[in-house]
Formats: sequence, C-alpha cells, structure tokens
Amino acid sequence: MRTQVGIIGAGPAGLFLSHLLHRAGIDCVVLEARSRAYVEGRVRAGVLEPGTIETLEALGLGDRMHREGMIDEGLDMRFRGKNIHLDLPELTGKRVIIYGQQEVVKDLIAARVASGQPLVFDAKVTELADLDGERPRIRYLHDGEEKTLECDFIAGCDGFHGVSRAAVPQDKITTYDRVYDFAWLGVLSRSRPIADMTYTNSDRGFALCSRRSMQVSRLYLQVGADEDPDNWSDARFWDELHARMFDEGRTEIVEGEIFQRDLARLRSFIASPMQYGRLFLAGDAVHITPPAGAKGLNLAVADVRALAGAVTHFYKSGRRDKLDRYSEHCLKRVWKAVGFSTRLTGLLHKFPSHTPFERELQLTELEHLHGSRAAQTAIAEQYVGLPFEPI
Repeated sequence: MRTQVGIIGAGPAGLFLSHLLHRAGIDCVVLEARSRAYVEGRVRAGVLEPGTIETLEALGLGDRMHREGMIDEGLDMRFRGKNIHLDLPELTGKRVIIYGQQEVVKDLIAARVASGQPLVFDAKVTELADLDGERPRIRYLHDGEEKTLECDFIAGCDGFHGVSRAAVPQDKITTYDRVYDFAWLGVLSRSRPIADMTYTNSDRGFALCSRRSMQVSRLYLQVGADEDPDNWSDARFWDELHARMFDEGRTEIVEGEIFQRDLARLRSFIASPMQYGRLFLAGDAVHITPPAGAKGLNLAVADVRALAGAVTHFYKSGRRDKLDRYSEHCLKRVWKAVGFSTRLTGLLHKFPSHTPFERELQLTELEHLHGSRAAQTAIAEQYVGLPFEPI
C-alpha cells in the first residue's frame, strides 16, 4: 500500500490525528496491533479539557459527549480534615467534561469506519524502515501475511511500549524518567459518586473519588507498587477509603458493587526530540504523566493538533519549516503538563521516603493553598488546561 501518512496506533492520538488529516484532505492509514474490541474496552480516565472538547466538536463528534458526559466545575483537595475547593468557572472561566477515554475512542473509531477510511486492526508492526529517507516504510503482519505500507510520513502513536519510539537510534533520542515506589489501586463501583472530583492527602495515604456517570464511581487508593488487587476485599477497600476521605461517619461516600479492579503504576516520562527523520511521535509513545491532573489524553490531542497542522502546511506549501518545529513546539507544553502532574503527585501523596520534616513541609504547602486564592488559581488554570497554540 501507499499513503501520505502512516499512523501506528488506534488510541486517542492516532485516531484524532486520522480525523484531523482526513478533514484536511490528506490520506492516511491507521494500523493497530490489537482488535477493535480490545481497543474499545480499555478503560481510562476521561477528564476532557476545553481544547479537547473543542476538537471533538470541530470534527463533528461531540454530540454523544455532550449528551452523556458530565460537566465538572469543581475540584477538591482534602488534608488534616480540611478541604480546598477550587471553583473552576470562578477561578478560570472554564469547565471540564467527564467522559471516559474509551467512549471517546469508540466515537472516533465509529466515525472512521463510517467514513470508509483505512483503519486496520490486528496489524502488528514489525519494522520501520528508511525513516531518514524520502519514502519511509512500515512493515506489518495482518491476516497471516507480511505487508508493507509506504508513506511520506509516519506518526508513531502506539504508546509507551510500542515500536515507534524504539525505532529511533538510541543516540538520537534522550529520555527523562521518574518511577514512583507506589501505585493506584482503582475500582469501579455501582454507586452514586460524591459531588466533585476529590483528592485527599491523609496520614494513611492518598485517595481519589471521581465518577464515570451519575451511577458509577471511579475510586482510587495509594498502595505499594507491587500490591495485588486481589488482596483487597470489598470491605477492606471501603473501610480504607472512608478513613482516607475523613468520612468518619460513613455518610458521604456511598458504597456499591465493585465490578472492576486494576493497578496503575505511576511514572513521569518524556522523550526528546519527538521526531526523527520522517517519523513523528505523539501521545504516550513519547510522554507519560502521573494520573493526578488527568493530562494524558489532553496532551495527546495537543500533540496531534500540532502535527496535523504541520503536515497540512507541508502539503499546501511544500515547506518543512513547521514539521521541523514540531518537537520544539510540543515539548514546551509537554514539560508544563508533566511538571504539573508531577507537582500534584508530590503534593497529594504520602511518600514512604519522606522524613517527618519533609512531611510537614508538604502539609504546610497545602495549608498555603487552602488560604491563597492566587495559589488556587494557578492550580485551577493548569487543571483545565493551557490554550492550544498553533504551530
């Protein structure tokens, strides 16, 4: 096959990019190693920033989001029995929407299939060739056959463990990494969620109460990095959540049937540059944020908006100047977003390595945030997301 842009990965980054390019009249083929059912079933957080919301609307794909998503106007952070409430519209003039990432992916896939544009599932990429040449190629296996896709450009949107970043020579890319020695134990419960997204820093550890719908709560506890989710009975989980949320009377958090458990290990990761030859990396393939702050999906959308703009500029003008600036342009936002999530992680979690002195400093910072509108505004502005800047 031959196409203008070969996209590896049918996660949010690859799918958003495919729609942005199609809207600009640019041919692309999306290759995904997993099945459609697997991709649509991957449950991920879904806090959509205004820029992501606007992108879905511009693509004509916002109807179900507005119909089924939940507008979120508040963010709470609890410590020592106190609560810091961030009124997002008051502090920033903006709101976010809670709409699961898997639902976004379902909408993007359905629209791609309906358009008749190429989206190939169960296509395992085996090699990227001639990345620094004029006609890079993607070799992959599909239906038991070895196939080749020749492109003008390749977009590596295949996640942290994908083949795209690994195809860049090691001496041409630098990685920055921090791995945490704790994880999030997450559950889905058939129970009414509390009013606002609520983080807590307690002496027992971090916890988070969020929502997937008005009938389903998404709940997290900080646990050891190697914790086995099966070691947590329903009763143990609820007891610990009530305690960490300072819900001593057990009157605020509604308990329900826990129907899913998972463990998310935390890390901060950035690879630079985000391009090599005619390969351009986007989304989790090139950066990972800790889940506090919900930046992953939104950062992927920012990447591919910039990439789509640069590719469109190339085909219209024949100039590579915007493509050559892609990495520099995106990394400014990436470092800010990863920095915000890393700082929020440091503020809200109980670190096993902290001395009593460091623990008191952490709580003192929360006390400052509790009493400072300026500090609250700084957090709220970063939470709702920075404006998208054209490349």
